[in-house]
Amino acid sequence: MALREINSKMVEATVMPGQRLFSQRGAMLAYKGEVSFTPNTSGGQGGLMSMVGRRVAGEATPLMTIEGSGTILFGHGGHHVQVIGLTGDTLYVEADRLLAFEGTLEQGTMFMGSQGGVMGMVRGQVTGQGLFTTTLRGHGSVAVMAHGGVLEIPITPQRPVHVDPQAYVAHHGDVRNKLSTALGWRDMVGRGSGEAFQLELSGSGAVYVQASEEKL
Repeated sequence: MALREINSKMVEATVMPGQRLFSQRGAMLAYKGEVSFTPNTSGGQGGLMSMVGRRVAGEATPLMTIEGSGTILFGHGGHHVQVIGLTGDTLYVEADRLLAFEGTLEQGTMFMGSQGGVMGMVRGQVTGQGLFTTTLRGHGSVAVMAHGGVLEIPITPQRPVHVDPQAYVAHHGDVRNKLSTALGWRDMVGRGSGEAFQLELSGSGAVYVQASEEKL
């Protein structure tokens, strides 16, 4: 993989001629070699429509295109970082949680309601997280950010996983999501999201959960 964890707060990336990386602006900590950084306006491999989708979603997180020959250290805001390797499947992740990813991955946008129906839309309204989620598909590595550490929880057909929506970081695999309420509507008044809502993930894959509900 082009990305590897150095410690809990930093990742190292290797770029070679003919390859490219994408990162959040301001994520570069240091680099060595002949490396160039260019503001990206096309939304990665997803092209113009990917960028338009992210703007509509309120997730127009600016990216930098990185090319050349060398190594780069990435980190952002002291957040915990986790490297996820993809081998042909799709990763679903909030755009503001992306630290860096390889240019071999195709970037797109998915409307959460398309998986979760009406309750998928409620998830965005109640938790303050986007109704749209960034997708990365193909073979390559991705570095994501979270608060307080990340735990990968397997999802199997026999055992769906229930996650606090604000603790959700990302998921991959053949997974469906559905938002449900753990309390009645009358009980939720004044409670915010928290444990009043649960994001149920079922199918085959994995979900990444952060240790803190704090937003990035």
